[in-house]
Amino acid sequence: MSRSSRRSLVLGAVAGWLAVTSSGCGYALAGRGTFLPADIKTVAIPPIDNKTTFYRTEQVLTEKVRAEFIGRGKYKIVPDAAGADAVLNAELANIIVQPAALGANQLASRYLFTVVIRAKFTDTRSNEVLWSNDQLVFREEYELTAAPAAVEGATFLDTQGTAFDRISTDIARTVVTAILEAF
Repeated sequence: MSRSSRRSLVLGAVAGWLAVTSSGCGYALAGRGTFLPADIKTVAIPPIDNKTTFYRTEQVLTEKVRAEFIGRGKYKIVPDAAGADAVLNAELANIIVQPAALGANQLASRYLFTVVIRAKFTDTRSNEVLWSNDQLVFREEYELTAAPAAVEGATFLDTQGTAFDRISTDIARTVVTAILEAF
């Protein structure tokens, strides 16, 4: 066998080995798999308990978490635990809103929202806690949309609602991903 034939044979073997080993590289798309037991088909997500003084935030967060689970496409979502295979109980423990930046008139132009959640995901048939976290903390800064000179109480509350709507999307995605991917 000539030297060039051996080289071609070795290069072909290396290329074949690379093709076989790289096809199973272990990468997967995040959010597509689940580590939950296969017999969990129906998940109860009752209204989140609101321990804060902020109005309607639990409703927004409950809907976002339900929508995130539905978006994963594998589970039937129901509002109460009767007949469900698993239940997600959560509590909105605290919301802190702090000025983060001041504008020209020394009025707040940005706010830091800190949201603390407690959550537990339980198999209703065995009462086994499959996932829990008593200290999920989310922080995000938001711009005040109105001009500082025109800020009134209603404008501030509208801004808080918009900010909470945005941060609740992140909270829902994080909680559902943590449950499904066993973080």
